[in-house]
Amino acid sequence: MQIFNIVIAGVGGQGVLLASKVLSESALACGLDVKQNEVHGMAQRGGSVISFVRMGDQVHSPVVMPGSADLLISFEPLEALRYLHYLKPGGRLVYNTIPINPSTVAAGLAKYPDEVEAQILARFPEALGIDALALARQAGNGKAVNMVMVGTVMKHLPFKETVITDVVKELTQGKGVEVNLKALVGGAAA
Repeated sequence: MQIFNIVIAGVGGQGVLLASKVLSESALACGLDVKQNEVHGMAQRGGSVISFVRMGDQVHSPVVMPGSADLLISFEPLEALRYLHYLKPGGRLVYNTIPINPSTVAAGLAKYPDEVEAQILARFPEALGIDALALARQAGNGKAVNMVMVGTVMKHLPFKETVITDVVKELTQGKGVEVNLKALVGGAAA
């Protein structure tokens, strides 16, 4: 299999790292070579978090180069706009439409940019924006946005959806596994 590149972007505390782990472990379970890398930035203070997942027959580096991502999953609109340059022509973008104010905006030191979604769609008209927070709440917990986002891309991954479900069951035992599985289903339906 050729290398499949995924970029996952969000804000600290949204579960970017768990989503990355779910995708990495799912690829490993299918016998693929996987490299994963994350940059935490100011994650502890609600800052930008980005993770790369690369999978294929043989992967040499964990870093996704700009213009080479098959898939960009963003948990926040501004983060989608910030990392849009990673997508390759024909790549897919799925993003959560609910903005999260950076700490500078929350403190009144800056303003959240206007018309972020319009800017995303102007640059990438095929982007799919969903209200992942509403779907996570329907699943039973607003913190399950990460599993909603994983669910939205399951059919575009190079392995079966059941593999992801099994990995989520294993990784989230005793920590809301039922909510996470409902969130995956809600995301897939979106």
